[in-house]
Amino acid sequence: MQGGKVSNRLFYLSIPPNIFIDAVKCASSSASSGNGWTRVIVEKPFGRDSDSSAALTKALKQYLTEDQIFRIDHYLGKELVENLSVLRFSNLIFEPLWSRQYIRNVQLIFSEDFGTEGRGGYFDHYGIIRDIMQNHLLQILALFAMETPVSLDAEDIRNEKVKVLRSMRPLQLEDIVIGQYKSHSKGGVTYPAYTDDKTVPKDSLTPTFAAAALFIDNARWDGVPFLMKAGKALHNKRAEIRVQFRHVPGNLYNRNFGTDLDQATNELVIRVQPDEAIYLKINNKVPGLGMRLDCSNLNLHYAARYSKEIPDAYERLLLDAIEGERRLFIRSDELDAAWSLFTPVLAELEEKRIMPEYYPYGSRGPVGAHYLAARYNVRWGDLGLDQSA
Repeated sequence: MQGGKVSNRLFYLSIPPNIFIDAVKCASSSASSGNGWTRVIVEKPFGRDSDSSAALTKALKQYLTEDQIFRIDHYLGKELVENLSVLRFSNLIFEPLWSRQYIRNVQLIFSEDFGTEGRGGYFDHYGIIRDIMQNHLLQILALFAMETPVSLDAEDIRNEKVKVLRSMRPLQLEDIVIGQYKSHSKGGVTYPAYTDDKTVPKDSLTPTFAAAALFIDNARWDGVPFLMKAGKALHNKRAEIRVQFRHVPGNLYNRNFGTDLDQATNELVIRVQPDEAIYLKINNKVPGLGMRLDCSNLNLHYAARYSKEIPDAYERLLLDAIEGERRLFIRSDELDAAWSLFTPVLAELEEKRIMPEYYPYGSRGPVGAHYLAARYNVRWGDLGLDQSA
């Protein structure tokens, strides 16, 4: 700045929530004396429910404007999440299919193959729904389901995400299954239960697993179940989006050859981590004289296609914050809309002290998750049955 010294300040609050406001007050005070910009990155959790989130936002805005607050969700910086809008809006083959007419269900799956491992004190206060579903998976859902934004400007994109969240039904108790991992022995090794963590109360009912069915009540997505599944101490580590398309009407090959394609409808899989990939499951004829069909993959495997190392999500987001790019950060009205979907069911789970269904450490999770999916005539796509799983 001509005639004065420019002093830009970026503060990253990866600290306990109870000292957020004191830290922001100090940051605001130290920045007020200089020229340039001040930006504060706020790491989740953004409260525990609608009320605490609103109180946190109100307190932050005593010292900062909305444009100075960068609520970070590192999943929005993942390469494959960044690619979602490119995949959809720059490929003619996908946009016409991106609706209730062709898509049967959408699955957002997050699993970790380890437990709390000493972090139970933090985790027990929040649980898997607040820790993963209300932020990471819901943010991916909003990006996946939004209408075409007017431009790539941050506010235009965030406006469309808010519209999706405001069109969704609040989650109901009958549309959610919760679980908690228990001790399990395998191969001579005994894996601990969640409550074996010394930082977790022995009578804790905090879910380490949840599966939920959510719905968007708008013209594009009416009636399409968006199934979320998130859990710790499961059989593998992965995060992915699975788009299962509808059956082919009057399928010739079912009728004429008795081929059962019921479990082999087209499916688009976007694997966020690990081993990033995008693949499309298609039906094709097995070479030979007979008519036998097979399910195969059209596969974009990032490690094979691109030699360049994929940037870390935090690296991307920190650079965006320095540059003032807000597209991948969460706006306050977006946060309000997200909490309004989950707050009622979270309160009901805690008030009624709903018992989680126990599942063995290293398993695929509680059986109730499969019953939930079956209610909507859906089969979870991550059962390890396809060759790219």
